[in-house]
Amino acid sequence: MSGKVIAVVQQKGGSGKTTLAVNIAVEAVRRGLKVALLDTDPQGSLGRWFMARRERLGEAGLDFSTSSAWGVSYECEKLKRDVDLVIVDTPPKVDADLRPALREADLVLVPVASSHVDLWATDGVLDLAAREQKRAWLVLNRTRANTRLSEEVAQAATQLTAGVTEARLANRVAYAETLGLGLGAVEAGPKAARAEVRALADEVMELLDA
Repeated sequence: MSGKVIAVVQQKGGSGKTTLAVNIAVEAVRRGLKVALLDTDPQGSLGRWFMARRERLGEAGLDFSTSSAWGVSYECEKLKRDVDLVIVDTPPKVDADLRPALREADLVLVPVASSHVDLWATDGVLDLAAREQKRAWLVLNRTRANTRLSEEVAQAATQLTAGVTEARLANRVAYAETLGLGLGAVEAGPKAARAEVRALADEVMELLDA
């Protein structure tokens, strides 16, 4: 059976795309899935994480490729023959270059930090996803428990043309720290972070199977 593709997209830089891609990938591997990461962002953060992981562990435990935006379709088709899950990290922009990743995606995830500015930045992404007849799911990131801003953003997100995952990633230093070590939060983060990632992975797997 051909593998499935998750595209992680957001036009605003610093939204947590790489954090989301890495943590879902690591948890999927821990669940016995064969995973490939595809980095189409020229910034190369995903590649740096992968190299740090290889240096630390000796074996990354998952595949990694890079591609131009227009090479996504070819790379995804190639990778899907050998793995269960391909996760595509895309550049922080919204233009025609994003369309190949959206076309290949079985699931579109849009990380949104807890600010109205980040939420407003989803408009272009959601419009492109709609044109490709793909439903996007917002993942609230860097949330702060029991704060009015986080709840305002969460409530406003429900009014958009996208789903909103129940699982959220809180504003934890552990996500940045583990990323810098070439690890996922489920491998070296505190119990709360591990629980958040597992809950998000549960939801993502359900959406992929829907």
